[in-house]
Amino acid sequence: MRADSSTAIHFLLASRQCELNNLHYLLKSGELVGKISQLVHMLQCERGASNLYLCSTGNRFADELTRRVNAVDIAQRPVMDALIQLEKTAAALPQSSRLFSRMASTVYALSVLSPLRRKIHERSLPQPGMTAFFNDIIRHLLALVSELTDTAAEPTITRALIAMLSFMQGKEFAGQERALGSAAFAAGYFDDGMRRQMVELIDSQERCFERFLDFTDEMSRRRWSDQAADSEFERFRRIACTRTVASISAQEEGQRWFTLASRRLDGMKQVEEGLEQLLLARCQECIDAAELAGNDQQADIETFMSRQDEQPPDYAVFVTGNGSCLPANGWLHGDGLPPQLGRSLLVLIQQQDRRLQSMDQELAVLRVTLNERRQIERAKGLLMQHRGLSEQEAYTTLRGMAMSQNKKLIDIATAMLTIADILPSHP
Repeated sequence: MRADSSTAIHFLLASRQCELNNLHYLLKSGELVGKISQLVHMLQCERGASNLYLCSTGNRFADELTRRVNAVDIAQRPVMDALIQLEKTAAALPQSSRLFSRMASTVYALSVLSPLRRKIHERSLPQPGMTAFFNDIIRHLLALVSELTDTAAEPTITRALIAMLSFMQGKEFAGQERALGSAAFAAGYFDDGMRRQMVELIDSQERCFERFLDFTDEMSRRRWSDQAADSEFERFRRIACTRTVASISAQEEGQRWFTLASRRLDGMKQVEEGLEQLLLARCQECIDAAELAGNDQQADIETFMSRQDEQPPDYAVFVTGNGSCLPANGWLHGDGLPPQLGRSLLVLIQQQDRRLQSMDQELAVLRVTLNERRQIERAKGLLMQHRGLSEQEAYTTLRGMAMSQNKKLIDIATAMLTIADILPSHP
C-alpha cells in the first residue's frame, strides 16, 4: 500500500469506525449489565425465600420459594443469550480472553443452582451454608459486571458503569444483611460474631453507596435520597447490632425484619433500574454523537477532495507537535496534494488525535479507581481461598491489617498479591 493522502484518509475513517464499533459493543455490554442486575435481584429474592423456608424447618414458604426459583430461571435465560451475543461482538477485543474467562466462571457458578436447590428442598444444608452458596453465585455475577466495566473505553459510559456496579454491590451487601438478620431474629439471639458481621455489612453498604454517589448523575442522587430511612427498620438494626436476645417472639421478629429489609431492597431495585436506563441512554448518546461526527468528517473529506484541481500541486505543510514547531524535516510535502486539502486533512488528524488523547487521560483517572477495586477483590479472593474466609471476613481481615500497619487498604492488597504465586495451592 502506497503512503499517500488517500491512505491517510482511509486510516482516519477506520479510526472513527473502530470507535463506533467499540460504542456498539458498550451498548451490548450495558444491556447485559441490565439483565445481570435483574438476575441478581431474583437470586437475592430466592436466597431470602430459602432463608424463610429453612428457618421454618420446611413447614412454611414452600410455595413462595417455588415462585422465586421460577423467577430466577426466567431471568437467567436472557443473561445466557446476551453472553452468547456479546461473544460475537467482543471476540476481537484485546481484553476478550480475560472477559471470556470471567464468563466461564460465572456460568459455572450458576450451574451450582440445581444441586443447591435440591439440598434446600431436602433441608440437608444448614442456613449459613445455603447463604454462602448464594453469596458466591452473586459475587461471580458482580465480578462479570466489573470486568465489563473494565473494558469500557469511553469515559462517560465508564462513569455510568462504575456508578451502577457500586450500587449493585451495595445492594448485595444489603441482601446479605437481610439474610443474616433473618436467621438471627428467627433463632431469637445474636452472638458476638453475628453482631460484628451486621456492623461490617452496614459499613460495606455505606462505602459502596458513597462510591456510587461520586460517579452518578444528579437525578440518580435524588432518587437515592428519596429512599427515606425507615425508622422501624433502623430500630431492628439497632437490636441486631447491640442486643443479645430478641424482645418478642422469634418468629414474629424474623418475619417483620424480613418484610422491612425486603421493602428496602425493592426500593433499591427502583434506583438500580434508573441507573440501567441512564447507562443505556449514555451509550446511545455516544453512538449518536460518534455517527454525527463521522458523517461530518466524511462530508468534509469529500468536499476537500472535490476541490483538488482548484489548487497548484506543489505545497508544504508545517507540522507542530506538543506546542512547539518541529525542525526543518518537520515539513510534510504534499506530493501533489492541494494545500487546502493538505491543511484540512492534517487538522482532522490532529483533532482526532487530541480528542482520543483527552479521552485516554480521563479514562486513566477512572482506571485508578477500577484497578484499586480489582486489586482489593483479588486479595479478598486470595484470603477466601487460602484461609477459608467468607467475603466479608476477608475484607475485614484486609481492613484490620491496613489499620494495624497504618497503611491504605490498596497497599495491603498489593503487597499480598505480590506473594500470591509462592503460596501453596489450595486443595
